[in-house]
Amino acid sequence: MPPQLFLTSFLNSFLAGPVDKLLALLHITPRFPEAPIPNSVAMELIVFLILLGYFVAVRVSLSVENPGVVQHLAEMTDEFVSGQAEQIIGHGFEQFTNYLTVILLFILLSNLLGLLSPWLESPTASVAVPLGLALVTFVYYHYHGVRANGFGYIKQFLGPVWWLYWLLFPIEIISHLARILSLTVRLYANMFAGDLLTLAFFSLIPIGVPLVFLGLHLGVAVVQAYVFMLLAAIYLSLAVAHEH
Repeated sequence: MPPQLFLTSFLNSFLAGPVDKLLALLHITPRFPEAPIPNSVAMELIVFLILLGYFVAVRVSLSVENPGVVQHLAEMTDEFVSGQAEQIIGHGFEQFTNYLTVILLFILLSNLLGLLSPWLESPTASVAVPLGLALVTFVYYHYHGVRANGFGYIKQFLGPVWWLYWLLFPIEIISHLARILSLTVRLYANMFAGDLLTLAFFSLIPIGVPLVFLGLHLGVAVVQAYVFMLLAAIYLSLAVAHEH
């Protein structure tokens, strides 16, 4: 059985039975029935609770006359995401800012979680988490593509010349599926390598030098969250465009 963090062990001690039953209904057999909840899920729960607390704090502290630090931070985040979405998506970008904001904050916190404490891990360093985020983004932008263009959305997969439809259609399908792989591998590989490199240098040289790699890891965590959000916005802009 893989090593478990404290929270993972705590959750498995209380929820292993119900989770096993739920997985059985889905015809899924966990590799370790006594510990079906992995560290990545426990860490995602922490990120979810942090974001939930943050959003509640923003909501209860809203003030026109005397905005607080939390409200300023929320407004800065909203302005940043809205500015990026407006430049990339253009008209109608407002309906996508909620998703883009959540995906940015979730990935950023997930990336940074492993830096906060040795008793925590970055859930994005587990391949299942980036894959899940990539699949959700894939479904999300296709849904809005169909919603914006109706049946005409299929034209995006056919190209401008009718007699090449038979060739371009499978190529476009493969390229869209490759986006899932691209989003997953980019985020997972960078976070896994960053965690591994930081841990290795902490083991070899516990003082001084690892701080440099912690700084690099922090930079990579921020950049990868931004890149994921940016690519999601680009895919949305292509999906909802009407010039097909």
